[in-house]
Amino acid sequence: MKVLVVGASGATGRLLVKELLARGLSVLAIVRSAQRFLQAVGNHDRLSVLEAAVLDLSQEQLEQCVGGCQAVASCLGHTLSFKGVYGSPRRLVAETTRRLCEALKAIRAERPAKFVLMNSTGCRNHDIGESVSLPERCVVGLIRLLVPPHRDNELASAYLRREVGQGDEGLEWVVVRPDGLVDAERVSKYEIHPSPIRSAIFDSGKTSRINVAHFMASLLCEQSLWETWQGRTPVVYNVASGEADAG
Repeated sequence: MKVLVVGASGATGRLLVKELLARGLSVLAIVRSAQRFLQAVGNHDRLSVLEAAVLDLSQEQLEQCVGGCQAVASCLGHTLSFKGVYGSPRRLVAETTRRLCEALKAIRAERPAKFVLMNSTGCRNHDIGESVSLPERCVVGLIRLLVPPHRDNELASAYLRREVGQGDEGLEWVVVRPDGLVDAERVSKYEIHPSPIRSAIFDSGKTSRINVAHFMASLLCEQSLWETWQGRTPVVYNVASGEADAG
């Protein structure tokens, strides 16, 4: 299998690329700086790199990128700087998701392509009745107005849930929702839930980036796991050390 990874130069994206390569998959990474990316992940005979801003690519170029791939994984996010949060493009994740999905549909592969989107527990899936308290709704409403990347992530998830939906013949998807992202040196025990089990605002948990990368790679490599979560928005939490010892 060959996987196109966007957002590959980010903290989670780099880990995902390494995990996919370690599992024997081929990877095409679209990054702004090939040199910095390769310094971080190293050269590999199953790794191809395209240096570009993904939204600067034409639709024909995107179709060429996905043409040899059976899956797409997006770890795209906004840089944590004033320009990254409030500058253009405001809809980086949502627009990239839409255009890549359209490219995947256009190539008309024999089998449905897989699309995995890294998102956030702050983006609730109201299509399955996920509810939040009034105080949390108020805070999220303010975040939606004041922090544009949050709305961008919401729109990206909504596009897959509502526009692509469950019955598309050419495309299947999973939206992966980690809680508060933290760094860790190695994969640890983690648990997957269909919906958040705690408040993303008032009682957030922790999810290591390397665990997110491991789960995303597992989705693409393990068909039974994919079938479990296809068309759903699973939430990833680290298992606390005490809980892991008890288990």
